[in-house]
Amino acid sequence: MKVLIATTNAGKIEAAKRALDRFFDNVEIVGYKTESNVPDQPVDLDIYKGAKNRVKNLKYFAKENNIEADLYVSVESGITNLLGEWMITNVAVVEDNKDFASFGTSPSFPVPERYVKEIIETDLSKVMNKILWEDNERRNHGGAIEILTQGNLSRVDISEMAFVMALTKFVNGEIWR
Repeated sequence: MKVLIATTNAGKIEAAKRALDRFFDNVEIVGYKTESNVPDQPVDLDIYKGAKNRVKNLKYFAKENNIEADLYVSVESGITNLLGEWMITNVAVVEDNKDFASFGTSPSFPVPERYVKEIIETDLSKVMNKILWEDNERRNHGGAIEILTQGNLSRVDISEMAFVMALTKFVNGEIWR
């Protein structure tokens, strides 16, 4: 199975590969940088829109460059208050060649109200570096969630969970088709 992912970020690629390997054999995944067409720090519904836009732009890129794939995937992280409290979440989108599409979300973690404005105006990683006094290498590997969960979950882990949730529609397609 050939899968294109809308990123060149090694952690996001690893997360997608781990999720896909749970359900499919012989998964080949190739990453391409694509635009989300939403702000760099997505807020609320822009998280989902950004993930959807990345898949749309990836499919366009693949068509223009004669690249064939079975699935097109992306994941977008952002800050949301859609459930009444501010939290960080990931949204993964998976789509096939017939425009059958699904999405899933990761576990989300709360954000102290006093940091919300700054996160929206800059981005989560800058604020987390300031709050947690962590170096970029650790933040880029495990993300803020690794620090906040005392090493129990990493950014790759929660991105993988978002992809697994999105793939449930594909592996149980008869329910939706």
